[in-house]
Amino acid sequence: MSFKIIFKRLMAERLAFISLIFLLVLAMIALLAPWIVPYDPAKMDVMNMMKPPSAKHWFGTDELGRDIFSRVLMGAESAIKASLFAVLIPLCIGVPVGIMSGYLGGVIDEIFMRIVDGIISIPAIILALGITGALGVNLWNAMIAIGIVFTPQFARLARGQTLQVRSQHYVEAAQITGAGSLWIMIKHIIPNISSPIIVQASFNLSIGVLVETALSFLGMGVQDPEISWGVMIQQAYNMINYNPWLIVYPGTAIVLTVLAGNFLGDGLRIALDPKHHMDEQGRNL
Repeated sequence: MSFKIIFKRLMAERLAFISLIFLLVLAMIALLAPWIVPYDPAKMDVMNMMKPPSAKHWFGTDELGRDIFSRVLMGAESAIKASLFAVLIPLCIGVPVGIMSGYLGGVIDEIFMRIVDGIISIPAIILALGITGALGVNLWNAMIAIGIVFTPQFARLARGQTLQVRSQHYVEAAQITGAGSLWIMIKHIIPNISSPIIVQASFNLSIGVLVETALSFLGMGVQDPEISWGVMIQQAYNMINYNPWLIVYPGTAIVLTVLAGNFLGDGLRIALDPKHHMDEQGRNL
């Protein structure tokens, strides 16, 4: 299936396409934030503490006089980094492990899956807290923890898909012709299991934001004066009844990012599903 066809189908899913644009804009904001923020997000201004939203400060200011709008924009960087690590580490570790486990089977499958089962048995946030505590409390270690937490999911997904593809005739034909296991996994397995993995990766973009926010809120992720939406909520939650803008704007950013990731995942699931495409052709006929 060509990229052009997939993109055309994705455009037909309006919410998914809008979500894709939103995430791309968010990524650009994260990349350019140091140059586009109207105020220094870490600079204190005692003359403008706890100011409500206004023409000067669109989202208001916090208890130290820092501009909330600038801090929300800067917080996008932590969110995007967490999202990328929530996808890249599982793709680089979980998917190869799952493919080898499903294709080779036997002792390798047993060892890999018991390790995966052991990791999955631990609640994700508890595991992330434990890894971050062991490695040290900072953003990079939190992102590594996020990636490790989601690696077993990708491993099990890749294994399940590989077990289905392994029994196909083209794989058996490649085995008969003497092709090596590595060649078969690269040439035949990976291309034919990529669709569900891409969909899962898109969902993980939003889940990574949630886990990073939770870790930062609990003091195990981004540390002040670095900026994260989770840190902003942690600093503001005691004042929500008096100054709601302190928590509403970073909270809204989290909600929109999570929704965008979920809508994009749904759209990709439809765009990459050949059965949906065949049903659509049948209706057109």
